[in-house]
Amino acid sequence: MNFGRNPRLYKSTVAAIARDSVRYALIKPVLDRAVKAHVHGLEHLDDLRAPFLVTPNHSGHFDGPLIMLTMPSRLTKELATGAAADYFFTKWYTAMGTQLLMNAFPVDRARNKGRNHRGMSGELLDAGVSLLIFPEGTRSRTGGMGRFKPGTAALAIAHNVPVVPVALVGSWAAWPPTEKRWLPGRPDVHVVYGAPMTAEPGEIAHEFNERMRRQVLELHDTTARAYGAKTLDEYARAAALEKAAKTEITALAEDARARADQQDHQEDQ
Repeated sequence: MNFGRNPRLYKSTVAAIARDSVRYALIKPVLDRAVKAHVHGLEHLDDLRAPFLVTPNHSGHFDGPLIMLTMPSRLTKELATGAAADYFFTKWYTAMGTQLLMNAFPVDRARNKGRNHRGMSGELLDAGVSLLIFPEGTRSRTGGMGRFKPGTAALAIAHNVPVVPVALVGSWAAWPPTEKRWLPGRPDVHVVYGAPMTAEPGEIAHEFNERMRRQVLELHDTTARAYGAKTLDEYARAAALEKAAKTEITALAEDARARADQQDHQEDQ
């Protein structure tokens, strides 16, 4: 489905009014009921002008709405969200719904190379449309932060636009991707906006990408420590321990089966 290729679709005033109406009438009440959102660093956005890139860590189902509902409306009016083409744009009704709620455009993931959305991000930036892109490419399964793909940094360099680093703290704990609905208790979630970044002269995409990742990590962990939440390193360690425990249990079970089989064989003799 070659959906929404025309950049004018993402700059439509009528569509922006419709999105705001739906977000504030339907999504915001749900978000307010599910989490207590705390916003930090909005002063960094005072002089920001479109087009720009927003690059948060991606750990929970609430991530996109948290950005759209906490950034100043003058910046979200024409902010388009990159969404996986193979997940959100395979059926017309999910494509329309995602586009309406998040001003979404399709992004081809590595396993979906056959689609024809290549170059769309650049076309939108050239048309003055800002983009919300999750550089990890998918939601974290553990709460830790994955590797940033360098495509977002390359896009910023090629089109000479600033990058706004954003840390989402507590989003994974509020609604992990493994759960069908958010967890009870209305947990605290922090949305932390950092100062816009631009590539240094001569800086290549991989270098800028790593600098972007380190900034998001620093924003996340500084806030996490200040408010008693888990740091990304703590999430990573917990996931590693859980994996090791599962591996050990599997090894013990296999050893027990082997011993039982050996005993049965001896008894048969």
